[in-house]
Amino acid sequence: MRAVLESVGVKNVLAKSKGSSNPHNLVKATFAALLEMRDAISVAEHRSITLDKVFNG
Repeated sequence: MRAVLESVGVKNVLAKSKGSSNPHNLVKATFAALLEMRDAISVAEHRSITLDKVFNG
C-alpha cells in the first residue's frame, strides 16, 4: 500500500493494521481514510486561521 501512496505523492507513510490483515480490507480502509482527508485551505478556513499557521503552528 505504501508504494501506491508514494506514487501519487504521499510521503512518509506509516500505518498499523488492527485486526484482519486481509489485503481487500486494507485497501478499502486506506481509500476510506484518503477520502476523509482535507486540504490545507479547508482546514485553515474551518479553524479561522492562516495557511501559514496550519503549516508552521
